[in-house]
Amino acid sequence: MALSLAAAGLALTGQASAQDCEVKLGAVAVLSGPAANWGQSLRAAVAMNVKEVNDAGGLNIGGKKCKVSFVALDSKYSGEGAAAAANELASQGVKFIIGPIGSPEVTGAKPVAVRNNMLMMANSYAKDAIGPKWPLVFHVGPGASGWADPIVAEAKARFNIKRAVVVAPNDQGGTDVASVDAAMYKKNGIDVTEEYYQRGTTNFAPIVLRILSKNPDAVDLASSPAGDAGTMVKQLRQAGFKGAIGRLGGPSTDEIVRIAGGLDVVKNMYWYEPILRTPAIDQVDVKYKKMFNQDVPTITFFYQWLAGSRMVLKAIEAAGTADDTAKVAEALRKLPVEDPDLGKGQWIGQEFFGINQEMSHPFGIGLIADGKYLPVIAKPAATGK
Repeated sequence: MALSLAAAGLALTGQASAQDCEVKLGAVAVLSGPAANWGQSLRAAVAMNVKEVNDAGGLNIGGKKCKVSFVALDSKYSGEGAAAAANELASQGVKFIIGPIGSPEVTGAKPVAVRNNMLMMANSYAKDAIGPKWPLVFHVGPGASGWADPIVAEAKARFNIKRAVVVAPNDQGGTDVASVDAAMYKKNGIDVTEEYYQRGTTNFAPIVLRILSKNPDAVDLASSPAGDAGTMVKQLRQAGFKGAIGRLGGPSTDEIVRIAGGLDVVKNMYWYEPILRTPAIDQVDVKYKKMFNQDVPTITFFYQWLAGSRMVLKAIEAAGTADDTAKVAEALRKLPVEDPDLGKGQWIGQEFFGINQEMSHPFGIGLIADGKYLPVIAKPAATGK
């Protein structure tokens, strides 16, 4: 995937130089380490959006037809990596960033974006992912405050959860998400404790022992990267844990199941699905295969990023400029949250973040019960209340 998408980006860049103008996007994505599948989905989404726009003739900006290109840089799931990537993009004159994903990355990239008046369509479930202090930073999808409550309620009823442990890395990317998740368990009448580990840990035996000492009915892996989460599930099962596995921090279920040792090992699990699988989404997969001669990434964040990238380019067209990011941000706020494949959503975020710059689409509750995938339970777009 890396070679073909990189080639696509280069080809689009060369193509754009022959046109009236060029709009260059920067994809700041974790492309290495245990969270790389998240970043690969981001990069693939931007590549698809860029190609579909160029195939349709480009962006219409102030009467000019402009080609779109992109460059993807590895943020390494760290604040330093994301800051370095954002600085590199600024040096290239890039004004629009799609990404990053994780809270450490977004925290690192935001100051660079502010200094250089760059507009960011970011993810992150941090408590300060967006806010009035960062009017050019938008949220591609809701954090746990928007969707965790109904998932916990469903899991409690289905798996008879009375006690839970929430586990996450001991940095902002973990603590912010885990604390919000824990509040949702408490809201649903579940006794909950939090456990944290050093990011980069490979042997989770000590934390597994601490978890088991609490005798939980469920262990929620929150925003732990897929590699960490799969390893923890494997070690929890090897140590005799029989309860349910939660994942209130995003998808990656297939990768977690693979690393853990299969569905029979995972047994019972519940998680947040950012999008609902529909015939329109199935057609996205078909289009992607035709464009790049490879399957769409399995991480459903891909579709969120595709919608987010589309919104940014639509806002550039609506604003009539690719230079004035404040004007583009103003246009973006006025656009309805509507995607040809994800359907209609809404802007939220005012109540939790103090700014209405969080895209919200219908989402789903993913479930594995007795070692088998169950149909995703559809939920309406989170309102943020």
